[in-house]
Amino acid sequence: MASVTTLTSAKADTRPSAIWHLKATPETIHWGYFSPEIKPALRIKSGDLVQAEAITHHAGDAPELMFDEGVERIFREVDPASRAPGVHIMTGPIYIEDAEPGDMIEVRYLQMTPRNNYGSNLAANWGHLYEEFGRKERVTIYELDPSANTAHALYAYDFPGEYLVPGTITNCPVCDRHPALPGITIPARPHLGTAGVAPAVDAPVSTIPPGLHGGNIDNWRIGAGSTMFYKCQVKGGLFSIGDPHVSQGDGEISGTAIEASLDCLFQIILRKDFSFPSPLLETPENWIVHGFGEDLDQAMKNCSMDMLHLLHEQQGLSKEDAYSLMSVAADFGVTQVVDGTLGVHARIERRIFPGKGTVIDPT
Repeated sequence: MASVTTLTSAKADTRPSAIWHLKATPETIHWGYFSPEIKPALRIKSGDLVQAEAITHHAGDAPELMFDEGVERIFREVDPASRAPGVHIMTGPIYIEDAEPGDMIEVRYLQMTPRNNYGSNLAANWGHLYEEFGRKERVTIYELDPSANTAHALYAYDFPGEYLVPGTITNCPVCDRHPALPGITIPARPHLGTAGVAPAVDAPVSTIPPGLHGGNIDNWRIGAGSTMFYKCQVKGGLFSIGDPHVSQGDGEISGTAIEASLDCLFQIILRKDFSFPSPLLETPENWIVHGFGEDLDQAMKNCSMDMLHLLHEQQGLSKEDAYSLMSVAADFGVTQVVDGTLGVHARIERRIFPGKGTVIDPT
């Protein structure tokens, strides 16, 4: 469960803060959904730090490599019938004291450390080229080299039938393994594919599509050193993390990243001094806005409108100037095409603004 250690916050007000340790257990996770009805796994104050475990639902693709006692307990004790309507194992939720609907929470991601040095990529039935590959699903197991911060493929195998059950455990020790990607190394960039606050709805919301609450954004830039801003929809925010990745490309074309469990350190700060309509990402170099839609045209339009909002409301540009700047200086990209609701992101460099674009920084 959770334990607490006192330390001094690095925030500008330097008030005493706490670091909480939140283990992922059957009692502290919710599998496949966000909901305001979930009992908080942890209650914190603004400025507190949280060391939390994020567990991949793909650990069963190579249980001999990706399981440990804690992971195995989650897979064994959580009823498969309750793993719905989505697929991701979410740790939390975390209740932030004094957070009200409409407030923003600022989540500063400080560290993301692999729980073990293995991950899985599935070319899935929801992948973009599933039909082109004859409806075949293939698992590739990767090994992480933490000293070089790279990953390389260990082997691959064809998944029998259709990969449908969240938390599937395959019989990989006796599967037909194939060599994969000989001589190729991949840069590791650990990040969270899914994180967010509870939506203000009556029924559980699937973790699969992204939305204004966050969810399955699948942007590989949401890693250590980045900051995400989420708008609270319910009292306390009820923030959860999951779907940890070792690496992913924009598009996530096969349906998954290198899915691998992570230990995450982050600080949550309650913000009542500004508002933003969609999940907003700050990196040391960039502002990144996200847009979602049923197709890429709608996702692009929503992303464009929220980038316009950022430049007009937060940077003080006229809408006409902001529109011109977006065309000459903002880079739009496809975040993912495999989560039902599609994603587009827009990146603009902070250095082009006076004060390096720190309007949202309260300090």
